[in-house]
Formats: sequence, C-alpha cells, structure tokens
Amino acid sequence: MQNFTAIWLLLGIILCLMELLLPTAFVQLLMGISALLVAGLSLLGLSNLFLQVIVWLTLSSFLTIFSRRFFTLRQTKSKILTSTVGETITEILPGKVGRVLYEGNSWRGRCDDDKLIIPPGQKVYVVDREGTTLIVMPENVLDH
Repeated sequence: MQNFTAIWLLLGIILCLMELLLPTAFVQLLMGISALLVAGLSLLGLSNLFLQVIVWLTLSSFLTIFSRRFFTLRQTKSKILTSTVGETITEILPGKVGRVLYEGNSWRGRCDDDKLIIPPGQKVYVVDREGTTLIVMPENVLDH
C-alpha cells in the first residue's frame, strides 16, 4: 500500500496559499484544510486512496456549505435606498415608461400609479426599482 500523506500535505499547502493569491471566498482555503486533515488521517492509518479522496471531497463540501453561515459577504446597499429624489426628463403617461434624471444619469421611469400623468421637469420620488426601470411618484402627490 502506498502512503499519500506527502501528496495531501503538499496539496493542502498549495490550496491554502492559492487562497492568499487568488481569493475565492474561502473555498480554496477550506479545500486545503480538508487536504491537511486527510494527510493527518493518512498518517493515522487511512491508506486507501479511494477513501482518502471521498473523505477529502466530503470534508471540502461540508466545510464550504456550512462556512457560508459564518462568513457572509456584506452586500452594499443600493444608492436608490439613500437618494430618492429625481426629475422627469420626458412626460410619463399612465402605464407607460418615460425618462427620469436620477443621480446624474438618465433612467427609464414608470409611475407607480397607473392613472397619473407626470409632466417633464417634475420632481419625483423613487419608490422602487425593477431592473433598469425606476418606479416613481410625483413629489406633489406624496407631499399631501
């Protein structure tokens, strides 16, 4: 029987170092740690290569899946949540799409109320976003 301890140690070290050079949200690091654990098991007598690979795959999968619970990436908040005032560039007819100047850019805009007409140059509040279309309401309607 062959002893693959050195190979698992080398694989573990390479994967851990690769995480430093090419970050992958800890996936390579966890695979490296799994390889180091398999190297330890190999020293303790687990000599069957097939079983070693199965243990490595199982440990890697388990650590990757369950580490997501503890290492979540922070999501940046959309500027739409903090900046809510825009201005219509074109008229927005009921149920139709027009253009809205928002944060210095021209966006597609649709009124949240399908019965309102919003004239050009009207201040609007951005109440939602659907893809690249802003859902807006006229300033004068929401101020009452």
